[in-house]
Amino acid sequence: MAGTRAAIRYAKAILSLATDNKSAAAVQADMVLISQAIENNASLADVLKSPVVKLSEKADVLNALFPSLNSESKSLFDILVTNKRVDILGQVAAQYGILYDIENNKENAFVTTAIPMNPELETKVMAKLKTLTTKEVTLHKSVDEDLLGGFILRVGDQQYDASVSNQLNTLKRKFTIN
Repeated sequence: MAGTRAAIRYAKAILSLATDNKSAAAVQADMVLISQAIENNASLADVLKSPVVKLSEKADVLNALFPSLNSESKSLFDILVTNKRVDILGQVAAQYGILYDIENNKENAFVTTAIPMNPELETKVMAKLKTLTTKEVTLHKSVDEDLLGGFILRVGDQQYDASVSNQLNTLKRKFTIN
C-alpha cells in the first residue's frame, strides 16, 4: 500500500508527542474517530486524495468535521497539509492504533461463530485466548453461518479453528486419501 512507510513514521511521531504530553489515550480515541470517518465516508476519502482540491480546502474540511480533537491530533492535520501528505491521514490513524496497542500491551482478537455467541461459548473462547496470548485482548465478534457450529479464533498471526465445517473437511480428507 502506497504511503504505508510514511504513515508509520507520522504515527510514531504523533504517538511519541502524545505520550510525552500524557494524552496518548485521548489521541487514540481521535484516531479511531478519524479512521472510521474516512472508512465510512467515500466522499471524505475522495476529497483527501483529490489532486484538484486545494490543500487549504482539505484542511478546512478536516477542521470542520473534527472540531473537538486534541491539539496533537489537530497538529497532525497541519503537518500533513504542510507536507502535502493529507491523503494518507486514514493510514496514519490506523497505524497509530496499531502502535498504541503494541505500546500498551493490547491485542485484537477476532472470533467468527455460526450463531451469535452465548456466555458459555464466550467463556471457552476467552479461555483459549489466555493460552494464545498474555496481552490484554479486545474481542471482536462476527457470525458466519457456513461454519455450521463451533468457532474460528484469530489473534495476531495465530488461528485456532474449532469449527464443525473444519472438522468435517478434515474427515473428508482422511477418507479420500485412503
